[in-house]
Amino acid sequence: MAGDDLELLITAVVAADDERRARAACDALLRRVGGRVARVSDCSDEEPGCWSVTIDLVSGERVGQNVAGALARAVRAFVRQLGDGFPTPRVACEPPTAWTVLEDPALLDEVLPGVERLLVEAWAGGDPQHRERVEPEPPAAEERELDSGTRLLLRVDVATDRSAGAEWQARAVASRVARNGKITRVAPHGPLLRVHVDLGSSTNSPDVALREAVASLGLSGWSEPSWSGPSAVARWSAAPVPPAGITALELTATPASAFVWTVPG
Repeated sequence: MAGDDLELLITAVVAADDERRARAACDALLRRVGGRVARVSDCSDEEPGCWSVTIDLVSGERVGQNVAGALARAVRAFVRQLGDGFPTPRVACEPPTAWTVLEDPALLDEVLPGVERLLVEAWAGGDPQHRERVEPEPPAAEERELDSGTRLLLRVDVATDRSAGAEWQARAVASRVARNGKITRVAPHGPLLRVHVDLGSSTNSPDVALREAVASLGLSGWSEPSWSGPSAVARWSAAPVPPAGITALELTATPASAFVWTVPG
């Protein structure tokens, strides 16, 4: 892919019994838009019988001087490919990525039978996870890494009354830091929904791991890291606060030896 191309990542949530059926449910989508299946994940722990299939393809849009505009156009152009019945979507944009979520099952089923939701992401410079993919280490090595490394947690506050919308926006943010972030909790927080994501482990110290995660997110306005016991914490808030969408983020990096499976409210 050329450096000025935009990459599209299309993640379809489907109800399926296994990976083979999840892939088959996306055949119609692949025939319509092209691309290739980049990854398939079992998310039945969050929703029974749920699988996510991510398709990778190159957008016809190119990066110009206005990166945000190109990203948003790439997302909208993809949605238009799905059919005339799809309305122009609202697109959230934080370069190097822009995204939208399509959640109307009746509308989706007309063109993509079996697909319940679609997350459409455009990336400038490509999905950053492509630069980091390596073969997983044996379990024993993973355990040793966890014992000596750092655990990263992300909290995303979203102005929405729909849990699915909050989760998709949190996943889009988490994907900039970790390939396999796992949502551990979604709970109301005043007028917002607060989504907690386990980003997995890092071999770096909490301070370094936190700064690298902040840099991966690419937003300005982060607080300087502070310390809460052994954990390093950084926060970001939208200004002005939007009526819908992400309003605040919090990253926490905790030494694996001190990490316990509790999530604050």
